[in-house]
Amino acid sequence: MTRRADRWIRRTTIGCVGMLALIAGTVSYLHMHLLVELHGQPGWVAALTPLSVDGMIVAASTTLLADSRSGGRGGFLPWALLVAGSAASLAANVAVAEPTMTGRVIAAWPSFSLIAAYELLMRQVRRAAENAASGRRPRRPSGPVASARAAMGSEPAAVGRAQDCSAVSARRASGPDLRLEAWRWAQDNRAEDGSLPSGSQIARQYGRHERWGRLVKRSGLAGELAA
Repeated sequence: MTRRADRWIRRTTIGCVGMLALIAGTVSYLHMHLLVELHGQPGWVAALTPLSVDGMIVAASTTLLADSRSGGRGGFLPWALLVAGSAASLAANVAVAEPTMTGRVIAAWPSFSLIAAYELLMRQVRRAAENAASGRRPRRPSGPVASARAAMGSEPAAVGRAQDCSAVSARRASGPDLRLEAWRWAQDNRAEDGSLPSGSQIARQYGRHERWGRLVKRSGLAGELAA
């Protein structure tokens, strides 16, 4: 019941944020279309120029989302394009406003709302992808398998735990072997869309820092962790 409620809340949030982005984007488009027409540009230029401004925001945010899901934080270029597109959108909306403080705030609000709504939407998509990836982790056996293991007694279980602890200690002592095992685990626990777990998820699986997980993922994608 809790999972259904969480899914319903997440879908409702994504729908509301998407509708807000659509409304704000429409108003912002009309403001920029008017500005380009006032400066003597032909009709098709006035129709396409606003799409290039807001499209830059969408492209930069999507690139940052892809970098985040692959374990990175995004480079300088997507962040610079996001800032430049946001500033251009705000400036274009303010330029067509009445020369009063109230008029400028009203004109700037659709562009600001579009940028904020799109970033909120990307956060929901990123969180949904992380939840889907974490839900693919192997679970403890139950049913007949668990009953058979319990019937073996406490002594074999204690021996098994000791062996597991020794194996974990040995793996942690050997850095390259542990990175190779973490990369294999990441490949075996892809999301439904085929994307790999994030660097933080890999690090949590092996009790390491997030930077270690990102390095493992980066090295694996570069082919440095071949068996």
